[in-house]
Amino acid sequence: MNFVFFTPICSILGLLTAFLYAKSILKLPEGTPKMIEISNAVKIGAKAYLKSQYKVVATVFGIIFLLLLLMMLTKNLPTFVPFAFLSGGFWSALSGYIGMTIATNSSARTANAAKGSLNKALRVAFSSGSVMGLTVVGLGLLDLSIWYFILKYYYGTVLGYEPDQVIQWITRNMVNFSMGASLQALFARAGGGIFTKAADVGADLVGKIEAGIPEDDPRNPATIADNVGDNVGDVAGMGADLYESYVGSIVAAMALGAAAFLDKGKGFQAATLPLVFAGFGLLCSIIGGFLVRTEEKTEQRALLKAFRIGIYSATVLVAVISLILVLGILGKEYIGIWVAILVGLIAGNVIGFVTEYYTSDNYGPTKRLSEQANTGPATVIIGGISLGMLSTAIPVLTVVIAILLSYFASGGAKEPEMGLYGIGLAAVGMLSTLGITLATDAYGPVADNAGGNAEMSGLEPEIRERTDALDALGNTTAATGKGFAIASAALTALALMAAYRDVVKKILGDLSKVDITLMNPKVISGLFIGACVPFLFSAFTMAAVGRTAGKIVEEVRRQFREKKGIMDGTEKPDYARCVTISTQGAQKEMMVPSLLAILIPLAVGFFGGVEMTFALLAGTISTGFILAVMMANSGAAWDNAKKFIEKSGLKKTDKHKASVIGDTVGDPFKDTSGPSLNILIKLMSIVSIVLAEVIIKYSIMK
Repeated sequence: MNFVFFTPICSILGLLTAFLYAKSILKLPEGTPKMIEISNAVKIGAKAYLKSQYKVVATVFGIIFLLLLLMMLTKNLPTFVPFAFLSGGFWSALSGYIGMTIATNSSARTANAAKGSLNKALRVAFSSGSVMGLTVVGLGLLDLSIWYFILKYYYGTVLGYEPDQVIQWITRNMVNFSMGASLQALFARAGGGIFTKAADVGADLVGKIEAGIPEDDPRNPATIADNVGDNVGDVAGMGADLYESYVGSIVAAMALGAAAFLDKGKGFQAATLPLVFAGFGLLCSIIGGFLVRTEEKTEQRALLKAFRIGIYSATVLVAVISLILVLGILGKEYIGIWVAILVGLIAGNVIGFVTEYYTSDNYGPTKRLSEQANTGPATVIIGGISLGMLSTAIPVLTVVIAILLSYFASGGAKEPEMGLYGIGLAAVGMLSTLGITLATDAYGPVADNAGGNAEMSGLEPEIRERTDALDALGNTTAATGKGFAIASAALTALALMAAYRDVVKKILGDLSKVDITLMNPKVISGLFIGACVPFLFSAFTMAAVGRTAGKIVEEVRRQFREKKGIMDGTEKPDYARCVTISTQGAQKEMMVPSLLAILIPLAVGFFGGVEMTFALLAGTISTGFILAVMMANSGAAWDNAKKFIEKSGLKKTDKHKASVIGDTVGDPFKDTSGPSLNILIKLMSIVSIVLAEVIIKYSIMK
């Protein structure tokens, strides 16, 4: 039976469910005229930013498309590469745009629903997140399915290739689709992250620390820019990011499956298994999403329990269905492949729980971090960095165990290609429930904006208490979502390295002359360069946030200084000016770090050849994964430590001010540099694969 036809059906069901969620949200009232006015200001700012960003990105994509087209016309690339590249970028951008549109339409409705109960507010915010999760997964699977059938028809029917050749060409072209998605995701994450954290840092430093006014106070000129930033960075940027992670893991596993089963007569079955498995994972996510409910308790423990029920239910369903699929598609002799998928599922949930432990104020680490604010901002910053470093140990060990178990369970001891296929499927397994894990992540910015709307609209304190409870939970679930994405990125990048090796082998004929031992100076050199890249990238993005935030700080100070009526409510702040500053800063600052992912592997490849490129990718994966986990967890812990102090009734105290400074340091950690790193390590691998033939042909050191 050809199971691959189920994939587009599942994707359409997912998109239909997302549409129904969106329709149900838009039927709800937005609240008072003031709430609607604030919501509209955020919508206008968010759309203006994305329009500006897409113009810049479209120019870059146009230039790269022409270069790829030139290489295709000179027979250095397969026919469909330039078009797959554009397609990947377009669908990645569309995923983020749809998610942002529904998020900006949900925040006021969430605040209004909070008037009724916490559960009603949770359902609205979670439904908005579900639209994002199901849209990302649905569009990703639909586009991959369309490309699969087009390529199969072209190479199989039009050109008449043999089945083994057809599947090899299909997977080779689909990797290029992932390159477009990854580049767009990096622009979206880096640019959106710079915008949102520059506005957030600027608003907090002047508003909370200097002026002593509450978060999201309407007197703060940067508060609308801060709320816009939540949507363009934490929603649109995150949507593009996880779209790229999702399709990248599937494409890498497909390529490895085609290579592993090339001589077994099951190349098509092995290559399509990740695609089919991901489709059924989407259905399981839909079912899990319906199970998310909570009682009228604002404790984070109760809210986390509600999300866990949905996620764990989806995970169990996926585990059962994946067993049926492996037995039905590959046969019972390949039961080890199912073990690899199961390992990925378990590893993802372990990393999610560990992230929750280190970042939620339910547990000791974040509570102890809040106590360090008693002695000032310096100890808060030191404690947060220490916490982030400590939090890397278990995720790293989990990924190591997952790599070894999935490799050997799949038969890697006898056939290395089978083991690598198992690793690729473990990455797909980790992201198989993305439809619901992304929903728990994407709901956070909606809850954050709902709290801002409640504050600026002057709603009752109990409404703000409910939205704050949802917002604090959102920080934890966002960190958990980033943990999933970062861990899967490490496995996917390893799978892409294996795919790069296969491409090199096809080009050179064999790998006997490729020396990737540590005794080769080119390998050592590549490792050092690769290990440095994540730090270089993070330096650029952190500095970008700092420079843009500095401009916001100066603008807010200027308005407070020149418009004396702002503080007593007789004069309205110029919100648009801060939105403009953040937009201009993000567009200018995102270019250099985003292009590093393309330029560095090209430069290293042309200079040092295959060996140095292998080592470059290995070095980038190892340090990039660990640095990303550390930054994401430090940032989330700083944020929740601040919120824990606020819940304790200590706002406007020196302890609270110290925690705010820690939170501002953590902002670019968790929402700009950290999450962008998982895209960086995969994009560098994909660029190396796509341009392998050109690099090998023209490299200086053969």
